[in-house]
Amino acid sequence: MRTGFGIARLVFAALGIAAIVTQFASSASAIASKGGSVGAFVVNFFSFFTIDSNVLAAVVLLIGAFFAFARKDADPNWYTVLRAVATTYMATTGIVYNLLLRNIALPQGQTVQWSNEVLHVVIPLYLVLDWFFAPGRAPLRNKALWWIVGFPIVWAVYTLIRGPFAGDPVTGVMPWYPYPFLNPATSRNGYLSVSFYVILIAVVILVVGFGVVWISRRWPGSRDARVPHPELTTD
Repeated sequence: MRTGFGIARLVFAALGIAAIVTQFASSASAIASKGGSVGAFVVNFFSFFTIDSNVLAAVVLLIGAFFAFARKDADPNWYTVLRAVATTYMATTGIVYNLLLRNIALPQGQTVQWSNEVLHVVIPLYLVLDWFFAPGRAPLRNKALWWIVGFPIVWAVYTLIRGPFAGDPVTGVMPWYPYPFLNPATSRNGYLSVSFYVILIAVVILVVGFGVVWISRRWPGSRDARVPHPELTTD
């Protein structure tokens, strides 16, 4: 099974990277053709939580493929935590996109439809399936949630602080936010609506993260739960 999941991880990592690169190239070309700032676009592009999460997912899958081929026993504990982080972010990306953002144009230039589906649906689904069924992970303790919530907090603060000073790479119009529900200028109740969505997404991340950690202790994909790791697993 480890060899099979190693191959699957290579395939989906390559698919995710191809989707990111294709969307980046398409958007950069579209913006350059309109005389826009490609430099501003690059910063904006990597300000999307979806892009950041998919980059992390690709890295985690590549590392996981290496361990699947090189180690026939359990994965390192740090990798299990990193994998839990990536799985939580990708599952949250899939949930938020399909509930709030599907059929809404995002400010990233020309959207490549197949890439969009890969990044928001295919990779999230695979990460979840990989977490359920791939062997080698350790049963995690709930304190792993601190690692899970760290980046989203930093990303939200960065986005809300940068937004009023960021601009559209073509028109230069400010403010610029990666997602429309984070823009107080277009939200029905301004910062009140933005606060609601930030709290909602934070709750989703916590709930999904808790589920990911719980699954690590209850689902048979984990290594022998009778021998818990003193730092990461339940007492």
